[in-house]
Amino acid sequence: MVFKTNKVKFFQLRLKKITSKNLIKISRKIKKIAIKNKVKFLINDKPLIAKKIGADGCHIGQKDMNYKKSRKILGKNKIIGITCHNSKNLALKAKRIKANYIAFGSFFKSSTKKSPFKANLATLHWAKKKINMPTVAIGGINDSNYKKILSNGADFIACSNYIWNNKKLDPVSAIKKFK
Repeated sequence: MVFKTNKVKFFQLRLKKITSKNLIKISRKIKKIAIKNKVKFLINDKPLIAKKIGADGCHIGQKDMNYKKSRKILGKNKIIGITCHNSKNLALKAKRIKANYIAFGSFFKSSTKKSPFKANLATLHWAKKKINMPTVAIGGINDSNYKKILSNGADFIACSNYIWNNKKLDPVSAIKKFK
């Protein structure tokens, strides 16, 4: 889920250990909810499924299908975001190939995705000045650290574990904590 304050702008479906058939089934249901709530719907890693279900786009990591193939599948009007970890070179490449947004992370320890890459606030400052494209911060973001990320240059924050696996709050209440 990607948002700025407590308004969800994008919903990225990231289900790694699921069959394509089940992913399509779930994606179709979520797409209806996203449309109803005027939220852009992205599929993680799977541009073919994003195209098949008519998602607004996809997010690709460095080990997923490359941007050129993803763009060919999705067409020029769909959103494609690229994970850049903590790399300025990857961010510059993403800008050069005309990705719609870049994502940096992990900023904090995350139980959703183990990552050897540690991004920092200086990377966000640099991206704001040099890249000038939408930037998403990922990794361990919650209600106590998101303001620091947004005030240092991220356009959006991505939250997963804090929303979906919160032992104290249901997902709607967790989202409302982001003001």
